Amino acid sequence: MRKSLYVMVLAVVALVATSCSTTKITKGMQYSKLYDEKPVVLLIMPPINNTTNVEAKDLFFTSVSEPLAEAGYYVLPPLMAMDVLRNESAYDAELFIDAPLGQFKEYFGADAVVFSVIDSWKKVVTGINTKITYIVKSTSTNEVLFERTCNLTLDYTGNNTSGGLLGALIDVAVAAIETAATDHIKAARLANEFIFKDIPVGKYHPRYMQDMEDEAQPKVVSRTVKG
Repeated sequence: MRKSLYVMVLAVVALVATSCSTTKITKGMQYSKLYDEKPVVLLIMPPINNTTNVEAKDLFFTSVSEPLAEAGYYVLPPLMAMDVLRNESAYDAELFIDAPLGQFKEYFGADAVVFSVIDSWKKVVTGINTKITYIVKSTSTNEVLFERTCNLTLDYTGNNTSGGLLGALIDVAVAAIETAATDHIKAARLANEFIFKDIPVGKYHPRYMQDMEDEAQPKVVSRTVKG
């Protein structure tokens, strides 16, 4: 009886050890299609704006290319691409996110198209709140190569020295003033940074195809950052 119990305990320990050793999800596992297709040239589409902030679309569009370029991809100049898209009546990304993307490979030479969906972009009592999702899709197969969401709050409170109730009231007042003065670009850049921190690096990065065993981060990330 004692021997059987001992064997059972060993089996449970082995099972736990095995399950613990397999909980790590690598980038190679999470983004296998991106590693398979190896996109080099990216086209950034204008954001899909699901908010009431009409300025969010244009303000956010200008801040997307930098983290992707730093990750080793060739990003087609966004402003030039925007002009072409407008002239070709293709400025509304909503029309293309679920459509075949081969035309963008033919016209721009893009290996993948970067879509962004803005679901929240608003002033809150403490600062700015954003919720943004990025979807990178292949122009060859239409497969989703990368998808990630960031819930980010840029918090302007806590920068006073008064303390107590007066300090809290000053916090709110400062937040209201500073939020009104900012162009929201800082919030967009921070959201981009958190989202693309997990993207497998591209051809022009020193670690190209060497990060497959790196641990992948959650596909939905939430952050509060002091302004």
